[in-house]
Amino acid sequence: MRSLFGVLAPGRANARLSVLVYHRVLPSADPLFPELPEEARFDAQMRWVRQWFNVLPLAEAVARLRARSLPSRAMSITFDDGYADNATIATPVLERLGLTATFFVSTGFLDGGIMWNDAVIESVRASRRPTLDLTRCGLGRWPLESVPQRRAAIDAILHAIKHLDPDERRDRVDHVLEAAGEKPVSTMMMTSDQVSGLAAAGMSVGGHTVTHPILARLPTARARTEIAEGKARLESILRDRVELFAYPNGVPVQDYAAEHVKLVQECGFRAAVSTAWGAAAPDDDVWQLPRFTPWDRTRTRFGLRLARNLMRRKHDRVQC
Repeated sequence: MRSLFGVLAPGRANARLSVLVYHRVLPSADPLFPELPEEARFDAQMRWVRQWFNVLPLAEAVARLRARSLPSRAMSITFDDGYADNATIATPVLERLGLTATFFVSTGFLDGGIMWNDAVIESVRASRRPTLDLTRCGLGRWPLESVPQRRAAIDAILHAIKHLDPDERRDRVDHVLEAAGEKPVSTMMMTSDQVSGLAAAGMSVGGHTVTHPILARLPTARARTEIAEGKARLESILRDRVELFAYPNGVPVQDYAAEHVKLVQECGFRAAVSTAWGAAAPDDDVWQLPRFTPWDRTRTRFGLRLARNLMRRKHDRVQC
């Protein structure tokens, strides 16, 4: 497998940079979200990555991509949102294996906050009611008597409200919490001290806005504020510059547009990542670098998906 990656990503002028994106690493498997890696599976994946690739900090990888000096089989690892398990579970695994990663943090949820989607997930998970009645807000009626039924309800609700105006979405979330009969108090997100701890452990931290909005749904001035204030908060915590950014949700055109790429540049970031699949080449836009997640459980399938991603010669991006 290592030799195959060497052929697909030879380095220097013909370099291909693979960037992995994760969100959470759980202490144990979650029956409600079996696709999320638990610690043992993440450890195995990182061991495969260490065998097959040259893992670089994202900032270094971007600089060397532009300079056409990347080594063969180059890879960077990233995490989005700022979950506490990134600090308590993922980082110790990475440290043990001598690997580094970049963590993109939405600052509005630090120190006891919770993201809107997690409020929905955890309230439905914890609900003791047999049925979730959301007909009053147009989201239907959902049985909750089994794990698959709860997952179906969660998926449908998240899909229905994800791209709403933030204020309208907040109203829908409140309806869900009321109908579920549970208002989760969460410690799911990092504290400011944990963010500092990432840097102390040799990891990198990047911007991910304040409240993780879909930038394409915001007025330009509000989008600028989200990007700039998230950066400023992280820099105050780290006492260092923050130069990498991840677009929330990250799908080109759907979630961000050319104006947001320009805002990211104007706010002082030196590179940014999307969630378009593919691997970056030296002539790609460094403010729209592709990323992907191979969810496969076996070594062979995991490796083959990485190989297929390297063979994607073009990836989606907005035209600037």
